[in-house]
Amino acid sequence: MAEMDYRREINEALLAGREALRYLNEAADCLNSAGNWGIVDLLGGGLLTTFIKRSKMKDADTLVQQARSALKRFQKELMDVENIPEFRIETGDFLTFADYFFDGIVADWLVQSKINDSRRQVENAIIKVNYIMEQLEKM
Repeated sequence: MAEMDYRREINEALLAGREALRYLNEAADCLNSAGNWGIVDLLGGGLLTTFIKRSKMKDADTLVQQARSALKRFQKELMDVENIPEFRIETGDFLTFADYFFDGIVADWLVQSKINDSRRQVENAIIKVNYIMEQLEKM
């Protein structure tokens, strides 16, 4: 592969990686906010708190879906670049039962636990993408 073509492939991978990172970082912000509202909900926040928390979770879910698409593009672009470690990221699903109807300490705790799991998965994805991006930038 010619040097110019190889450089173009690296740049395409970098662009795809930046897009994935943007969505992942926005999802992390939403999950942090949902987690904060979840703590308030655990302490007895009520219906409004539950509504805000669920809204943040929905926003984060949308961003995670966008990040998944961007990560697939990133992975596809990485296939064109040699000497890049294998790249796989698993992103989990959100707890979908309606804690509006089962509002209580157990339901709130389960939702909070799922928010924290999702937050960790997104943070791990950010770390992996950043690592790959650093490798690409060195090339």
